[in-house]
Amino acid sequence: MSTLPLHVLIIGAGTGGLCLAQGLKQANISVAVYERDRTRLGGLQGYRVGIDPDGIRGLKANLPPDLFDTFITTCARPPKYFNILSEQMTELASIGGSLLTGDPDPLKRDHTVSRMTMRQVLLTDLEDTVHFDKVFTHYEQHVDGTVTAFFADGSSATGTVLVAADGANSRVRKQYLPHAQLVETGMLSFGAKVPMTPETRQLVSDKVFHGLTIIMAPRGFGAILHMVEFKWQHDGSVKEGVGVNDAALLARWPGMLYDNERDYIGWGFWAARRYFPRDPMNLQGEELIALMLEMIPDWHPNMRRLVQLSDPTTCSAINIRTSLPIAAWTTSNVTLLGDAIHTMTPGRGAGANTALRDARLLCKQLIAVRDGQIDLLSAIHGYEDKMHKYGAEAVKESLAQMNSEALIHKPVVGRVMLAGQRTMLRVVNHLPPVKRKFELALSKSRGLDRVED
Repeated sequence: MSTLPLHVLIIGAGTGGLCLAQGLKQANISVAVYERDRTRLGGLQGYRVGIDPDGIRGLKANLPPDLFDTFITTCARPPKYFNILSEQMTELASIGGSLLTGDPDPLKRDHTVSRMTMRQVLLTDLEDTVHFDKVFTHYEQHVDGTVTAFFADGSSATGTVLVAADGANSRVRKQYLPHAQLVETGMLSFGAKVPMTPETRQLVSDKVFHGLTIIMAPRGFGAILHMVEFKWQHDGSVKEGVGVNDAALLARWPGMLYDNERDYIGWGFWAARRYFPRDPMNLQGEELIALMLEMIPDWHPNMRRLVQLSDPTTCSAINIRTSLPIAAWTTSNVTLLGDAIHTMTPGRGAGANTALRDARLLCKQLIAVRDGQIDLLSAIHGYEDKMHKYGAEAVKESLAQMNSEALIHKPVVGRVMLAGQRTMLRVVNHLPPVKRKFELALSKSRGLDRVED
């Protein structure tokens, strides 16, 4: 391997890639990020993502303290409840707990963020590190231990490590691990944003407004409702009641110049492909809204009204895919993180959090190389060994939540299962000791008690 100083090439300026870049910059390790989007405003960055304790530990470790504080300040208000409702908006279960409601320690709770806002936070002070409009084509590894990345504009970059952070359709992975495959789950999903107004606020109950809500419906249909309220007004000015420290952070944060997020109600819907009368992947805007209304004719009128009030420009559809398990590979100076190696369904909300976990672990290993504690290949192998195991587990658990072959999607057996699940949830909802166990299980699944990597 090269005895040259570390210079890390990161392909892709998504959540994991930028978090890694921030950590390496803090550690004074040379790093450059290459992103296919033409500007920092590119890509579909607008939807909500929940950052759990796994993810927040990654951000805390890799971001400089003032930028981590900015991240916390730019989060939307946390939900007080996790609600599970029927399609008629009747309550099946509703739980709280410090994971949701806001433990004083930010490392011990979930955080609601906008992808666009989080991207602007992660791009802060990386203006000279991130190179936009760079479409990666291929790489070459050299006998001196270096690696060169080539781009569609004819340019190239050479470093000692190449990190694939270029998402589910990773071109790096296709060259490096051509046998690593993505498969369709048979599930399709689409969603949109609804501007938060007095009218839309009145369409949901107080618990739904102050919570994160899942809807369980016949045929395995599912939906999510999330309320996203920020600390700033539509014009970008800080809202009344925001603390002095938070207001000061927002006032001096340059990312506000690029962030167009404002308060909204978000909804998402998923179902097995066979139940869709038309392919949502070929539809846009008003067509997707019309399709949603066609698929939920018997749902509560308020839910249908929310869909009708959706902003058509925010509608998008997803063909939900997942990685297939692969055996461990021979370590080199090319490695991968996030969706580039373990694409997973949104069933557990683990994708972004696992990418942040990857970024933290890989940064830690590269710092050990910088400090002479370990050689480069051993460091990358140590990262890949752990990442391969926990990534595969996250993929497996996420697939269990969204798989068209699951019995819940079957016409007859699915209804029986749904009835049983609803009965179980109602029992849990009325037995405080059982509900508490449910809350603890939820916290554990979000990485609250995990031993650090």
